[in-house]
Amino acid sequence: MIPDELTLAGPDAARLADELLCAGRPFHAHEVLEASWKSAPPGERDLWQGLAQVAVGLTHAHRGNARGAVTLLRRGADRVRAYRDAAGPPAPGAAEPPAGGGFPYSIDIAAVLAACDDLAARIEQRGLADVPAADLRPRLLVQTEADGPGAPSP
Repeated sequence: MIPDELTLAGPDAARLADELLCAGRPFHAHEVLEASWKSAPPGERDLWQGLAQVAVGLTHAHRGNARGAVTLLRRGADRVRAYRDAAGPPAPGAAEPPAGGGFPYSIDIAAVLAACDDLAARIEQRGLADVPAADLRPRLLVQTEADGPGAPSP
């Protein structure tokens, strides 16, 4: 169980949420992401809220609620897109990107969005019966070559 008063810095919240999702515990990942959303600076709230909604969508999928899964996966992806679009490309002449290749807190936004879009479409078209369990455990963090499928986060 995640404490109600949980406060984690962005990198720690992203890492813990990633670990929980990989372990098949999206409800607990949602609690971590929701705590981050509520304590985040205004410019990051769409990111954390969207990721929390994605985790709720995955929770619905784990529980067999296809309609809820599709709705929340899409809603979460839309909010993460709003964050990405508001952040825009780096300014010309900006300093070197932070560790993780410029990904906020090493979160691979493009991969998260692609996974959400693909999973929502497949569930909507064919339901949950044929969705492999691994597809309900998407990674949040940028993967390196050392990371194999299912490898722990950096």
